Amino acid sequence: MVMLRRLASNLFGAWFQLPRWFGMPTMQAIRDAIAEGERAHAGELCLAIEARYSPWAVLSGLQARDRARQVFSLLRVWDTQDNSGVLMYLQLAERRVELVADRGIAARVDPALWQSLCKDFADDMRDGPPDQAVLRCLARINALLVEHFPAAADNARELPDEPVVL
Repeated sequence: MVMLRRLASNLFGAWFQLPRWFGMPTMQAIRDAIAEGERAHAGELCLAIEARYSPWAVLSGLQARDRARQVFSLLRVWDTQDNSGVLMYLQLAERRVELVADRGIAARVDPALWQSLCKDFADDMRDGPPDQAVLRCLARINALLVEHFPAAADNARELPDEPVVL
């Protein structure tokens, strides 16, 4: 039953609303929020949005957590000097979200805080428009990173600020 629901979501779900939810003004607001936050902390944020999975991926059992780890590697979010990358992964068809923090940040931030952020992100996704959920989650992550991973004097930008649509 769960497999059929997942297939239906990925074939017929709200994934086609990606351009409406994440148009150019929204993508620019997200990019600006990432850039502004990164000026205040040493983390590197990356947002990846995936509209849907292929039927084959669903039938093979692909889960959002596994896909987020793949995307973390694919986008080289791990490739920062201080291991300070954080991936926000959003799968629209199933409204799944994942946060993946590199080991430098994971060592400083309690895993319970990440779980709480991810739960809040998922709740916001369920209760409202995804674009607003992303912006609220970005604000929360930026605040968390300012507290636990403040910017150094040589706070170089290592990853692009633009959201990635897969």
